[in-house]
Amino acid sequence: MSGNEIYGKQQFGQKTGLGSKPALLVIDFVNGFTDPDILGGGNILQAVSATVPLLAAFRAQQRPIIFTRIVYAPDGADAGIWCRKVPRLRDLTEEAHASQVVDALEPQSGELVIRKTQASAFFGTHLAGHLVLHGIDSLVVTGCTTSGCIRASVIDAMSHNYRTVVPVDCVGDRALGPHEANLFDIGQKYADLTSGTELIKLLQGATA
Repeated sequence: MSGNEIYGKQQFGQKTGLGSKPALLVIDFVNGFTDPDILGGGNILQAVSATVPLLAAFRAQQRPIIFTRIVYAPDGADAGIWCRKVPRLRDLTEEAHASQVVDALEPQSGELVIRKTQASAFFGTHLAGHLVLHGIDSLVVTGCTTSGCIRASVIDAMSHNYRTVVPVDCVGDRALGPHEANLFDIGQKYADLTSGTELIKLLQGATA
C-alpha cells in the first residue's frame, strides 16, 4: 500500500474550509529570509512575489492582515535555545535591515505587526487574544519557512481551533525538500492547501 493510500484509508486530509471572517497571516517575510547569505534561499523570493496579489486582495476587501517578524534584543538578553541552534537569528534585531518586512509587502497603517522570538506566531505573543478580540474564525497563512515557522504556526492555529488555509505558492523554504515534505504533512493533518490564485477567487466569491 502506497503512502497516499495509507493516508486516504485512515481518513487524513479532510477539508475544513474557510470561515466567514478570515485573517491573512504573513509570517517572517523579512529581508534576512530572502537573502541566501543570511537565512534565505530556495523558493522564498518566489513565495514573496506570489503573496503580493493575495495581500492586495485582502486589502481591497478590508480584511484583517497580520505580519510577524523575529526580533531579538541587541544584547541577546532574550535569545534562547533556538538561537543556539541557529546563531544567525540573533542578527534579527528591531532596527536591523534583515528583520524588516520586505518592501514588496510593507505593512500599511492599521495592519498589526507582531514581534516574536520563537517559531510559532502564537508562542509568547498576543496573537490569539487579538484574533478573539476581532472575531477571526480562520487564518490564511503565508510566509517562511515552510518547515519551520509556517509549520509551527499552522499547528498552533489548529490547536486553537482556527480553520487554516495555506496557499502553497505563498510559502517558501530555503530548501525544496523540507518545503515539499512539510506541505504534504500540513495538508494531511493541519490545514487545507490551495493556491494564491484560487484563494483570491474564493474571497471574491464570498463578497459577490
